[in-house]
Amino acid sequence: MRKHWLLLLLVTISGLVRYDVSAQSGKKSYYKNKANDPISRLPDGKKLSYADELYFRGSYFEAIDYYQQLKKNDERNVYYTYMLADCYRATRDYVPASHYYAEAYDLSRRVYPFSSFYAAMMFKQQGEYQTAILFFNKFLEDNKKIAAQKPGGDDISNTPYTPKEMKAMKKQAKVEIEGCEMAMLSIKNPEPFTVVNCGPNVNTYLTELSPYPLGDSALLFSTVGREAGFEYNTKEKHNEHFLYSHKQAGYVDSFQWPLPFNDGGFNDPNYHIGNGFMSPMGERFYYSKCGLEVRHNGGRDTEKNVCRIYVSKWTKKGWGTPELVPGGVNEEGSSNTMPCVAKVGKKDVLFFVSDRALQSRGGMDIWYSIIDPRNESYRRPQNCGKTINTPYDEITPYYDSRTKKLYFATTGRKSFGGSDIYEAEGGPSRFTNVRNMGFPINSPADELYYIKDPAGKKIDAYVVSNRIGSYSLKNPTCCNDIWRIQQEPKLAVMGKVVDRRTQGSVGQCVVKIIDQKGDMRTYNSEDGNFYFSMERLRSYVITGDKMGYTSSHNAVSTMDVKRSDPDDTVYVTVVLDTTRNDFKVSNIFYDYNLATLKPESIAALDSVVNFMKDNPSISIEVFSFTDNMGTAEFNKALSQRRAQAVADYLEKNQIDRNRLKAIGLGSSNPVANEKDENGRDNPMGRARNRRTEFRIVADLPTKRVIYNSAQKGTMNQQMENLKADLPDEEDPGKPQPKEDDDK
Repeated sequence: MRKHWLLLLLVTISGLVRYDVSAQSGKKSYYKNKANDPISRLPDGKKLSYADELYFRGSYFEAIDYYQQLKKNDERNVYYTYMLADCYRATRDYVPASHYYAEAYDLSRRVYPFSSFYAAMMFKQQGEYQTAILFFNKFLEDNKKIAAQKPGGDDISNTPYTPKEMKAMKKQAKVEIEGCEMAMLSIKNPEPFTVVNCGPNVNTYLTELSPYPLGDSALLFSTVGREAGFEYNTKEKHNEHFLYSHKQAGYVDSFQWPLPFNDGGFNDPNYHIGNGFMSPMGERFYYSKCGLEVRHNGGRDTEKNVCRIYVSKWTKKGWGTPELVPGGVNEEGSSNTMPCVAKVGKKDVLFFVSDRALQSRGGMDIWYSIIDPRNESYRRPQNCGKTINTPYDEITPYYDSRTKKLYFATTGRKSFGGSDIYEAEGGPSRFTNVRNMGFPINSPADELYYIKDPAGKKIDAYVVSNRIGSYSLKNPTCCNDIWRIQQEPKLAVMGKVVDRRTQGSVGQCVVKIIDQKGDMRTYNSEDGNFYFSMERLRSYVITGDKMGYTSSHNAVSTMDVKRSDPDDTVYVTVVLDTTRNDFKVSNIFYDYNLATLKPESIAALDSVVNFMKDNPSISIEVFSFTDNMGTAEFNKALSQRRAQAVADYLEKNQIDRNRLKAIGLGSSNPVANEKDENGRDNPMGRARNRRTEFRIVADLPTKRVIYNSAQKGTMNQQMENLKADLPDEEDPGKPQPKEDDDK
């Protein structure tokens, strides 16, 4: 089954800290000098025992080194391969993890039937959603009968996993596929937010967690990656502890150098300290104190991270001595952490996270206890219910009393990657409208600890994530940072598609919006109306696509929009023309008797470039003509060079050469007389004959963005069907059969 997510995260942090000890001390370690490492010189059997021991202790980075050495001596050993995959997954290094899980699947899917599932998860957490769906489907197909079979039978069911466990994983695989599909759609239509790293004065190359705004001027958080308040020559220096950082005046997204949070003496060098939270009136401070406890399990000692929630009361002398929260909140034998206290109606409610067994939905659940204001007692904790909790992990609750919404992180629902932020209305016992917060608040990586920021716009917030862009120790997604979520003005463009000749709406078409990076989104319009969201600091081009039409070019820019600006919607009209065979472009000029394009031709040529980009299915012929001065041979050669010069310009501006054909026709096909009725030279007529014309010679359906709402299937499925039905000559990229010699 899937490893306990929160425990995995905390053990991984411990592994990162162990790495930091070696790096800081300069000792000759497994990482600093492998050439002198005696373990590397052991026989493979003893080295494997050592690697396995490191794995079970949670020292994944060290274990990776030895599994790599073992695999180098035995490339096709599936055990080494799978253990490497597991180690890389534990350290959240998604790229090599997906590689080794996929390799283990190819080597022995019977022995490791979950390898395809975990490969899919690792591809998902890279944002490789199509590949992830492929591996999830492999997992479902390979194990479609296993839930009805008993372990020890024939076929692939001969695994250490019970039918109940496999059934649960198959159910989760379907949820993960839904998450991939949700993510692909949401990323194309992002929510109006930007997510910005809080910077090096808050974040380090290890891990920062549990942000809590202290009013609108400072941020309290916990860290295992900064030495403030602890000496580096003590064993306890690496435990998580509180720091706080003031916002820099005049800087929207910057923080000052952090200081130890010494109020109340909450930091304890013998424990992980974090998850600080004030009561609504500020008279009580809650936090978690966590430490590893040794448990005996099947003859092997294992370490479990056990947390307890403490509270300190404000007095005239300052913060009082912290005490364990009573009332069954800290149930013996369970881990209880991540407190959040909020007004729900007229009551103070303590939300927290626990892995207690009684009434649990599975994994870590969110619980609540109502605080009695008369004697500050805590009622018996209640589970928040199946609307919130799943068989997997729900953690980091935060309740916003103004909006009456609970925000939390979960691994048991549709997600963009691993853990996603969700919101739910109601509370504390009944919730409705549970919703994924969408992109970019959620990413392919892990998100947790969402909390509102009282400064700035009403939806500004903080979130903890290991997304790309975090400060990292060993890989780009190993470690959590604190990020700021900033509400953006809601910008949109909407309009309609019309026929230039009739001015009527054009339905059953596709509208495309492309930004300056070349990223394209599409809108399948039934009636000619369309709508797109936009982001600040972007330049967009909007065009239409429909068989038998060519599109106009519509530019929209948000480059000057500020974050403080109000919401805005731009209205545009996309005009489609019935496709014509030929068209002319004026003001293309050349040097005398040469094929060199003059600078004043650029504007006219750029209009052709835009036309070709806006209509990617169109191929054209470029015709160049001269007047009748000079010999026919000279004029023919000159016109060919001039047509080629136009084609070269189009190609340099990213128009595929295969869509262009240059033809010089010399002085043929004049459109004006070069002599007047008295036989005298007519310069105006000669100028008209020196021209460049274009003719549309192909409109390949396979190059169009086609959508027909009357047909079954998505736009991509319809495109594949169209390609399959095309005759060979309409698809120049398809190999053609050789001609019969007898013909």
